[in-house]
Amino acid sequence: MKKLKFPCLDVELVSIVKVIANDYNPNFVATPEMELLKISIEEDGLTQPVVVYYDEKLDLYIVVDGFHRYIIVRDYFKSDVIPVVVLKKDLADRMASTIRHNRARGKHQIDLQAELVKKLLKEGWNDAAIAEALGMTTEEVFRMKQQVGVAELFANVQYTQSWEVVNE
Repeated sequence: MKKLKFPCLDVELVSIVKVIANDYNPNFVATPEMELLKISIEEDGLTQPVVVYYDEKLDLYIVVDGFHRYIIVRDYFKSDVIPVVVLKKDLADRMASTIRHNRARGKHQIDLQAELVKKLLKEGWNDAAIAEALGMTTEEVFRMKQQVGVAELFANVQYTQSWEVVNE
């Protein structure tokens, strides 16, 4: 059995100007998810360091995982420093690490998110609060409520008449 390493225990705080993106990450994060990442960091702080490789020749840290956290910390928070974990791997192994990190996060489970919306509603949250906290629109919250198909989620909704009779 291979010995388990814990690079997460060797976090370093480095100058953010010494951190750069790699040129091979195929991962893309859409604007709503970037906004949610910003909110997550605002609300919870930066809970995960950026995984990097230190290039001695360039005297720079190259991102292996955490590029989008890095962008938010650099561009939105205007931080001078960022926490990193340094991997000592060659380029091919770093590329493989990047893909493993990306794929290990898995795909977003919409059914599980709908159940979470249901639980938040039962905790007394309103649609607007859920939308803001989860980075959703109120329309998305509404669709999630429909998806879980529970009548009590719509019990306190004020309905309007769909037709209005106008006498001329």
